[in-house]
Amino acid sequence: MFSADRWYEVLSTLGRNPLRSILTALAIAWGIFMLVLLLGMGRGLRNGTEKAFADDAANSVWIFGGSTSQPHAGLPVNRRIVFDNGAYDALRGVDGVDKLTGRFFARGAMWGNELQTRVGAKVSSFDVRSVHPDHQHLEKTIVVAGRFLNDRDLAEKRKVTVIGEPVAEFLWGHTDVIGQTLAISGVSFTVVGVFTDEGDAGELRKLYIPITTAQLAFNGADRVNMLMFTVGDKGVGETAALVEEVKALLAERERFHPADPQAARIRNNLEQYATFQEIFWILELIIGGLGALALVAGIVGVSNIMIVAVNERTREIGVRKALGATPTTIVGTILQESLFLTTVAGYLGLVAGVALLEVVSSLVPASEYFANPQVDLQVALIANGVLIAAGAVAGFFPALTAARLSPVVAMREGA
Repeated sequence: MFSADRWYEVLSTLGRNPLRSILTALAIAWGIFMLVLLLGMGRGLRNGTEKAFADDAANSVWIFGGSTSQPHAGLPVNRRIVFDNGAYDALRGVDGVDKLTGRFFARGAMWGNELQTRVGAKVSSFDVRSVHPDHQHLEKTIVVAGRFLNDRDLAEKRKVTVIGEPVAEFLWGHTDVIGQTLAISGVSFTVVGVFTDEGDAGELRKLYIPITTAQLAFNGADRVNMLMFTVGDKGVGETAALVEEVKALLAERERFHPADPQAARIRNNLEQYATFQEIFWILELIIGGLGALALVAGIVGVSNIMIVAVNERTREIGVRKALGATPTTIVGTILQESLFLTTVAGYLGLVAGVALLEVVSSLVPASEYFANPQVDLQVALIANGVLIAAGAVAGFFPALTAARLSPVVAMREGA
């Protein structure tokens, strides 16, 4: 392995057949390149999905009021279901409900509940969420200054707010704003906290206010447009049973049929997350299989080319044996040639695959569908090692067969 003469011979042999050497190297590099690329893209899809779940508690359940689609207890269809503070209180007594919050939409809209926010001459519209204190756990809100809303804020209907860092930057030019006052739709609120979030930038352009204050200030009576709760460490099956229990309780309170799919729309994040995990496990298995096929194609290409290369050198092997070369020396030379070619080509394919993933990562912005494509280098290195070992085997057996021939036979077959 460390013989200069041996390396000179290996490089000379490869140089005498440049086309064959290049084709062999391409077959090897392409197999590793495609494996790395496919695994990286699969990881990018998974990362995008996990990013979409990052700003919400994965073990949460969201319930929205809808409209009845079935008659029940003498009541007609198309009856609007709107929860109230009593529904929130009822859910607090359900065993298995961990963190619980409601949301009130001041504008009556489920999404895009933006209200005009003003500080002096600075004015803009921001999403204002009217919630309970446990909402911090549902949205994974990270308070970086001050505090989040508390029970006393709700009980006393305090006009306080917790704002995202971009909101503070826009209104004041900095985030040291605890105790400052802003106006939301003409109603003054005092900033008691500043937060950041693990989700996308849109999650930061929000203000949180006590739901009781919003109900009073924005003519909300006791309406609660949305209920959200976590289920602790319950599994998918236990969560599904709990959801049915909660829906039955709400159906009794709001007088709709428990089997009515439109009266109360339910989003079970834990179930969705488990489903996505299964989908991406299957997808990564398929992608890994396609990458493995590309790797096998490279191995087959190496094997075929090495067999041809050894057959072309049968006469040379016979001459070398006649001059005293041992079978071990002959096999070692061919094996070294195969190992050198597969190692260099495999490394180049690995580098090219990782480099392309880095380019894609820098050019394609992270989204809920695709983010930060990357590959587990350990897996890539193992695959590269398998390819190198396959290349060694591909060169070993033909070389061993040729080395076992007598010099006369070898020179005759190579003539």
